[in-house]
Amino acid sequence: MAANTAFVIVGAGLAGAKAAEALREEGFDGPVVLLGDEPERPYERPPLSKGYLMGQDERDKLYVHPSQWYAEHDVDLRLGVTVTGVDPAGHEVLLADGGRLGYAKLLLTTGSSPRPLPVPGADLDGVHYLRRIPDSDRIKHTLESATRVAVIGGGWIGLETAAAARAAGAEVTLLESAPLPLLGVLGREVAQIFANLHTDHGVDLRSGVQVAEITGYGGRAGGVLLADGSRVEADAVIVGVGITPNTGLAAAAGLDVANGVRVDAGLRSSHPDIYAAGDVANAFHPRLGKHIRVEHWANALHQPPAAARAMLGQDVSYDRMPYFYTDQYDLGMEYTGYVEPGGYDQVVFRGRTDTREFIAFWLADGRVLAGMNVNVWDVTDPIDAIVTSGRRIDPARLTDADVPLTELLALADGRQER
Repeated sequence: MAANTAFVIVGAGLAGAKAAEALREEGFDGPVVLLGDEPERPYERPPLSKGYLMGQDERDKLYVHPSQWYAEHDVDLRLGVTVTGVDPAGHEVLLADGGRLGYAKLLLTTGSSPRPLPVPGADLDGVHYLRRIPDSDRIKHTLESATRVAVIGGGWIGLETAAAARAAGAEVTLLESAPLPLLGVLGREVAQIFANLHTDHGVDLRSGVQVAEITGYGGRAGGVLLADGSRVEADAVIVGVGITPNTGLAAAAGLDVANGVRVDAGLRSSHPDIYAAGDVANAFHPRLGKHIRVEHWANALHQPPAAARAMLGQDVSYDRMPYFYTDQYDLGMEYTGYVEPGGYDQVVFRGRTDTREFIAFWLADGRVLAGMNVNVWDVTDPIDAIVTSGRRIDPARLTDADVPLTELLALADGRQER
């Protein structure tokens, strides 16, 4: 391979695989090298805390492409390869085995890592984090025999693993430092619905608590000590207290890093030949007028192809609204939009929250910032249209199930007032 002719992608997860796919679909016929530090070919992570963890999805369903796809599309997939550095001036990546790989364009899809719990005992056997296939396998195996599980952290991973543990028959104690799970993500009105969901399914939810220590016997976790002196006995502990973007390579290379690799709307970093996408990218969002970092599956699916097009010299402005989903017990949910903590002034509901069949809308100054459909399906397109329009919509019409979602934009702004 000639030096400095390849398009190199560092990070062989969903984001890296979709970028490689897009390069070929866009007609790029030069060398494409996809580097991953895991032994597995690119796979999707949401099933690790959902269907795969619960034994509903087979392992083969995790993978982004069939194993032969990479060779068939002339993508040089190198697994078990650790990248130790990036040399922007020399247009090279440095490998752990001492090798160097030249690039013409470089895309960082290095993802993120679970945030460690900074308390004594966090390194005991039986303390689990969830990010990779072996993590999910270990938790799945643990749930086959555990009778008491403590889950630390009331975010999406914590709630989904708590639901999986309950489905496996374990007693579950969910420990959350905030007054409610998902409070910073959804706000009090909707966070309370998810809290009720878990308590209705038998979870011992303890909010507003601080973990002081993970206790154990013989090197194995046996429970959790809280700051108030109370103890939670557990056969296993699952920690889900957030993730941290893997920015080490970018920072060491002198790129602009702040809550991720800062990139423009075309996913270009502070170096013109280096791009970033997925969890690790703190990207400027044209519709929102600010940099945001999105940690969800849909972003890893759609943002890297935009980066690939930008690497090929196309005029790209990635402005898709964030989207994520969850499945917990009998609740399925999709969320479209973006709301910062405390960034809304009203939440309105269409449907019934008591039966958990509804759509929630977050508004600020009459404009819909986000919408969430819970056990209501085939509505993401009109919700996305409402959110992206930036138009003012009468809350009374948002809540009126007799007004089709597809008609709300026609009733927006001045037309609804005349």
